[in-house]
Amino acid sequence: MPSTAPAYKVIGAGIIGLSTAWMLHRAQPTARISIIDPAPISGASHWAAGMLAPTAEMQFEQDELVELMVRSMELYPKLVDSVQKNTNVDTGYNTEGTFVAAADAADRQHLHDLLNYQHSFTRRADMLTLSEARRLEPALSPNISGVVSIPDDFQINPRQWCSALIDALKSSGVVDFESRPATDEDLGPSSIVCAGLGASSILSSLGLELPLRPVFGEIMRLDVPAIHRPILQRVVRGFVNDRPVYVVPRTSGELVIGATSREDGRDLPQAGGVLDLLRDAARIVPSVRDCDITEVGCGARPGTPHDMPYIFRHAPSGTVVSTGYFRHGILLSALGAQLGSALLLGTDSELDAADVRALELCGQLK
Repeated sequence: MPSTAPAYKVIGAGIIGLSTAWMLHRAQPTARISIIDPAPISGASHWAAGMLAPTAEMQFEQDELVELMVRSMELYPKLVDSVQKNTNVDTGYNTEGTFVAAADAADRQHLHDLLNYQHSFTRRADMLTLSEARRLEPALSPNISGVVSIPDDFQINPRQWCSALIDALKSSGVVDFESRPATDEDLGPSSIVCAGLGASSILSSLGLELPLRPVFGEIMRLDVPAIHRPILQRVVRGFVNDRPVYVVPRTSGELVIGATSREDGRDLPQAGGVLDLLRDAARIVPSVRDCDITEVGCGARPGTPHDMPYIFRHAPSGTVVSTGYFRHGILLSALGAQLGSALLLGTDSELDAADVRALELCGQLK
């Protein structure tokens, strides 16, 4: 007899699509799920550093985005735990916390202003003395001007995490991966489009025009020599002449360095961006100079005019859309998966007040 179990299609196998497919499976364990993507984990998820930083990522006059980031962070531990119980692949989830450093007096003032803003949302963030900070992270430069500790900002390794999600999904026995581009026939009430920048072309046949734009950024991966390991325990972010930089340590001995952002349409790493990253990272963590460069890349993130994601059901076709996560795709993936799967399953009316509010914010095409 043919199966009577419901069937769904998830278009896009980056962190948003994979997380959404996992939440669909958790909600309906017998449902058949097809994940359609010719090249899984090849877009923004491949390049991302993986910071789960609702506090450090706060920017002035983006209060609504802060709501989304904080809510998604609340959902992350349960999501990670549910996947880890169904795979032997390490998720790369690290809860050591985050430091934010200031290179000079002007950067220290920026840090103070940001700290006040973070406290207005009752987030945990504390200014440390330099000696306190260097006792916890000896690799920090003795010449920096200030350090804020944010204990509730974590990290996850996106490449490992996506691999863990794929393994758990394949182990379920009800999820199929289709290595092909999506077609018009894949769209409809049982489908969700989580294809990042590719969502625009996929949805164009529906007459739906999403104002997505590619925002590029250089990112580097370095290998720390054995003599310096572990170089850092925590994520270290910084401001150097008001330029942001981050240094993300992996347990493998890898460092990920990034933070540039540009909208010039050039999809290759630019020399100036790489130079700034290395110089600024070394200003905060001098021993970066002794590391081996293993990868230099450039990722494109799907930006929206209001820097908020789009999560909604397209009424004429019934297709659910989940894209436009810009710089926060890794952090917002837990919330995006919860909202997107609820829309697809028709259970969005059962969401709690915080998630209903999030859907209202993400359903606005601005």
